[in-house]
Amino acid sequence: MAQDDLTPEELVRAIEESLKEFKDGDLVEGEVVKVDRDEVLLDIGYKSEGVIPSKELSIRQDLDPSEVVKVGDHIEALVLQTEDKEGRLILSKKRAQYERAWHRIEKIMRDGETIQGPVIEVVKGGLILDIGLRGFLPASLVELRRVRDLHPYVGQILECKIIELDRNRNNVVLSRRAFLEESQSASRKEFLEKLRKSERRRGSVSSIVNFGAFVDTGGGVHALVHVSELSWKHVDHPSEVVSVGQEVEVEVLDVDLDRERVSLSLKATQEDPWREFERTYQAGEVIGGQVTKLVPFGAFVRVAEGIEGLVHISELSNQHVDSPEQVVQVGDQVRVKVVDVDVSRRRISLSIKRVSEDEFELPEPEITAESSEEISAEVAPEPSAETAAALAEAEAMGEEDSDEAFVATIEPEPMAPEEAAIHVEPEPEATETGEGESEDDITLEAIMADLKRREGRQ
Repeated sequence: MAQDDLTPEELVRAIEESLKEFKDGDLVEGEVVKVDRDEVLLDIGYKSEGVIPSKELSIRQDLDPSEVVKVGDHIEALVLQTEDKEGRLILSKKRAQYERAWHRIEKIMRDGETIQGPVIEVVKGGLILDIGLRGFLPASLVELRRVRDLHPYVGQILECKIIELDRNRNNVVLSRRAFLEESQSASRKEFLEKLRKSERRRGSVSSIVNFGAFVDTGGGVHALVHVSELSWKHVDHPSEVVSVGQEVEVEVLDVDLDRERVSLSLKATQEDPWREFERTYQAGEVIGGQVTKLVPFGAFVRVAEGIEGLVHISELSNQHVDSPEQVVQVGDQVRVKVVDVDVSRRRISLSIKRVSEDEFELPEPEITAESSEEISAEVAPEPSAETAAALAEAEAMGEEDSDEAFVATIEPEPMAPEEAAIHVEPEPEATETGEGESEDDITLEAIMADLKRREGRQ
């Protein structure tokens, strides 16, 4: 309608309608007509443009206004001050968003729904999300397990549940873990029901704590490998064995469906060093080791990685030992003999003194059979002095062919009178060869004859 077509009353009324009146806290809409470094001008149909200071454009800090709005954008703002000292209308875009966000957040929390927003800042104890206002996400609620480094989350859009809302304190607390647990509950339960004890699975180490390491085996389950199940050898801290992100093979030890917890073992997938030792070494073998500990009853010696055996005090030395320190010290390299291996009880009995006994034991003499030729070639032993004198005396008694030389010179002992009365001397049978002589009547004459025959005299 042209101005000339209006009556004076209608013109006054139109001017009054165009000049809107605002009060603090009102929400207004308008078009961005200018963007400066320090402020943005918004045409809201007032007698002058409304001014939005740069700090009132966004909840994000230190942003250039041109990164938030552009000329021609239609936005909503909240009236902060109807007229400053320069007579300008002061507005706030972020306060308008804040008011709208509160209504929306309250409804989301009532309905039990989730809210999304980008991570804009890392603060002490957690993250700040832009959800129309500053929402706080505690570090312990970012993941199913606590995350130490939060900086990689900056810029990511996270979906969370609202767990606390206090408008008076301008406080909104979020939980991403609640969202993850809720969304994964069904699939996790199905996954846990399929797990079986002694089953082996592959996974990646998701986090490390003092008492063990958590492994993501799939299905939203982060199962614990206790520090005692990381390795067969002693482990002071899990980081000595695994690192975050490392791919590992683990064995399922236990599944608790009620608590939705799984216990895993890394060492169960590795060979028991005790079994390996039993297969490699047998009782009686001598091996090297290092003294690791001294106790009143002996010394412990490490003979393989993760395996220590006991040298009892009685097996330290052949000499009497009052205390192990008299023979060995911690750190000494020693040679020990394996006495016994008991894998079931994880015990090995060792000996040091038996090693020295073996080293100084003399070898047994070798015995070989002698041939008959060697035996016949040996010279007969010389006769004793008494025998030689008797033979010489016998030869001196007569000529070689004389009968006197063969007469017995030994007279028989006289018989008792009663034996002589009944004794009858037998008549010897005359033979040329002397075969009639009995085996009991061997005389010196017969002995000499036999000797001469052997020497070739007869």
